[in-house]
Amino acid sequence: MGAVAVAVPEEFAGGTVVREQVSLWRDSWRRFRRNRLALAASIYLTLLIGVAVVAIFWTPYSMSHLGVTDPYAGATLAHPFGGDSLGRDIISRLMIGAQVSLIVGLGTQVLVIAVGVVVGLVAGYFRGSIDGVISLVINIFYGVPDLLLALILYVILGPGIGNIIIAISATRWMDMARLVRGQALSLREREFIEAAKASGARPHRILFGHIFPNSLGPIIVQATFGIPQAILFEAFLSFLGLGVPPPTPSWGSMAGEGLKAIRFAPHIVIVPSIALSVTLLAFNFLGDGLRDAFDPRQKR
Repeated sequence: MGAVAVAVPEEFAGGTVVREQVSLWRDSWRRFRRNRLALAASIYLTLLIGVAVVAIFWTPYSMSHLGVTDPYAGATLAHPFGGDSLGRDIISRLMIGAQVSLIVGLGTQVLVIAVGVVVGLVAGYFRGSIDGVISLVINIFYGVPDLLLALILYVILGPGIGNIIIAISATRWMDMARLVRGQALSLREREFIEAAKASGARPHRILFGHIFPNSLGPIIVQATFGIPQAILFEAFLSFLGLGVPPPTPSWGSMAGEGLKAIRFAPHIVIVPSIALSVTLLAFNFLGDGLRDAFDPRQKR
């Protein structure tokens, strides 16, 4: 019988077997960059963030300046995306709308992580009656319709981008809390946690020094999927006229304002709708790529 060649994932250096050591983050990056859709989404989102930053200092025209072009005007060299019903430049308003969407999406996830991670860690680590009370509160929030809760908070807090972030976060923190709770329940039984307890480490050090760092992968993935949900929620509220107060534009409010002219000036609705759709897809592709990178078992 002939000899069979077996591939060994080791390297020989000077007659010594050297096993390659790859960190979790490096291995995750290696898998992530193989996902072309995720890479393309990363490039698009980087450009979008660049546009939002540039819009802080410069836009082709003022976002609220009336009559810079004819009302309902189509695309021209001076106004590549045309004008809206009041003669305002759409590309300038689109750039400011990118700021609003990113601020809402990222700000919501910062607040969701701040609340959900702490609640989930406490529930999963201490268990018992504490876990029971927290789980009951989470289930109560799940029982209230998202839109109803957001509208109630919006009416109580009033208009404003900060209040919108709080209202949306109140409908999303439970997902992060349940995820982190599951991670804490799993990790609290691991050997390195038992070793930390035996060495006299206090609970807060175990939670934020051991369990939280080992849960970062799923937390990042969950936050990435949460950003487009928040952006879509804000766009829906703005479409209903309950978003950021004018004259600050939002992609949702821009589409809502142009709905009445969709038959003879469809670009007013189509342009912000395309921007919103592509951004949502990009975040979802990025989330898929991160999920596969941090947990290769998810990849089929």
